[in-house]
Amino acid sequence: MSVWDEVVGQPRVVEQLQRAARDNEPTHAWLFTGPPGSGRSTAARALAAALLCEHGTGCGQCHACRTAFAGTHADVTNFVTENPQISIEEARELVVRAQDRPSVGSWRVMIVEDADRMTERTSNVMLKSIEEPPPHTIWLLCAPSPMDVLVTIRSRCRAVTLKVPSPEDVARLLVARHGVSEQRAVECARLAQCHVGVATRLALYDDARTRRQEVVSLPLSMRGVTQAVRAADRLHRLAVDESAADAEARNDAERAQLLVSMGAPETGRVPPAIRGALNRLEADQKRRSRRIQTDTLDRFLIDLTTFYRDVLSVQLGTGMPLINLHLEGQIRGYATNTPAEQTLHKIDVISETRRRIRTNVSAQLAFEAMMVSIV
Repeated sequence: MSVWDEVVGQPRVVEQLQRAARDNEPTHAWLFTGPPGSGRSTAARALAAALLCEHGTGCGQCHACRTAFAGTHADVTNFVTENPQISIEEARELVVRAQDRPSVGSWRVMIVEDADRMTERTSNVMLKSIEEPPPHTIWLLCAPSPMDVLVTIRSRCRAVTLKVPSPEDVARLLVARHGVSEQRAVECARLAQCHVGVATRLALYDDARTRRQEVVSLPLSMRGVTQAVRAADRLHRLAVDESAADAEARNDAERAQLLVSMGAPETGRVPPAIRGALNRLEADQKRRSRRIQTDTLDRFLIDLTTFYRDVLSVQLGTGMPLINLHLEGQIRGYATNTPAEQTLHKIDVISETRRRIRTNVSAQLAFEAMMVSIV
């Protein structure tokens, strides 16, 4: 199985990247764009693996391919910020790393996920390195759309545009990679709207499916302001619980690894030097937890939007298949009791709430305001 098999439902992109990997002088900067779940970072990692492949093809079997795709290759920097925005300090560190010569391969590959989180000042810090990198360095930036990246950055990058993969492609991946039954794979691909990561989570974890079911069913139980506020509180608690579960296991593993690597005693007080390192780790984990929570809240809002999208589809008679097919009866009943204009308004309110939770507002208050508006 080659690294290209991981790039689901993107035959044109795969062909483009395969040609680049065979080029002796590939483009020095790339910008991968596409909707959430289209596989931007996966495509970037596949190109990095192919560039460093011992056979030059992205075979997926050699040591260079496996480590590059996993992000553990010595010549690959796979950067994901734990902050809401990429800081200037993080950008400067990336610029410094980009100057290093490759240690074992032919290229130094810099992958920057969420490049849309760069502010103008941060972009300016990285501009010179992206525009004129050392001859051995290749930048791979990922963002939802070209407009999310400063024009001075995107004008210096070669564009790679990904599309949302088809439900059939996502289902086949779930069956092949995780051994999921075909029926469950098709259902999860539909519920996730072809987002590979979300579909995988729904296919493998029953609790994730249960939480999603509760989220999309909330509008059916709201009959007044009091119930709307309770629903908002429940939605917020679900997101907090899920994000906490995601972060807890990772935090404990990182703490244990740090203590072992620094030679901390198994019992007794932690020495002051190690305590400082632990404090820095805990601060990083706290920032990451905030981001995980925000991303989880956003995903729940997307799930909630699918309910109203299905309602609107019924109201307008589009004939499009429902995302929440298991709620078809309730959705059709809900659609007959409200006008399409009101459904559109509710979708707009949810979209505005998604924007607000990315700022410094209280997520719980934003949810309460949203639920009261759409009740």
